[in-house]
Formats: sequence, C-alpha cells, structure tokens
Amino acid sequence: MGRETPDVRAVGEAMADAVRLLPAPPTDTARQPPARRIRTGSDTVEEDLVKLVLTVVELLRQLIERQALRRVDAGGLTEGQEEELGATLLALHDRMTELCAQHGFSLDDLNLDLGPLGPLLPPPES
Repeated sequence: MGRETPDVRAVGEAMADAVRLLPAPPTDTARQPPARRIRTGSDTVEEDLVKLVLTVVELLRQLIERQALRRVDAGGLTEGQEEELGATLLALHDRMTELCAQHGFSLDDLNLDLGPLGPLLPPPES
C-alpha cells in the first residue's frame, strides 16, 4: 500500500491562514510598559542564567500544577492522593518562592515578555 502524499498547496494555505489569525503587533509602542526581557551582559551573566533557569522551572511547575488539577477534576484520584498532591504542589510553590528570594527575584520577575505573543506565564489566579 502506498502512502498518500499531502497536498503541499493545501498545507501552505492552511499555514497562511494560521499566520493571518495571529494578532497584529501593536502599532503604538509609546504607551506600553517596558518589556521584562532578559538583558545579558558580561557582568550579569551569572544572574541572567539563574533567572533563566528559575523561569524554566517555574513554567514547568505551573504546567505540572495544571495537569494535576485536571486529574483531580477528572475524579481519577483518591482523597488521600488528592491531599498528597496538594501538599506537594504547595511545597513546590514555597520552594520556588524561597529560591527566587535567595537570588533576589520575585515570581513576577520570572514572567518574560514574549513580544507580540504576550507574557510567558499566565497571570496568577485570584
């Protein structure tokens, strides 16, 4: 049996449609707050690396937390497992806060601005 080859033109059109759906970059940049991007320099390379590593760890922590909440909502865990999961997630959050403080950052400092895509991390839930 032969494999069907994808219609290259259809794939190209689908990609063009997806690009058109992206929001246009802001035209008035004078009113926007300054972006929180990592600025690197030879005198701050260690601090920048620590911030980048903490940012990646925080992103992963938040993704794990969301996945855990989905599992709890799906009802596939026992009450004991839910309590253990909650305690673990709280301990992870506390440890991240401690690590940030130890290096002179807050959790908000880790939220990098990705330009037209917006911030890396979602806003904290109230």
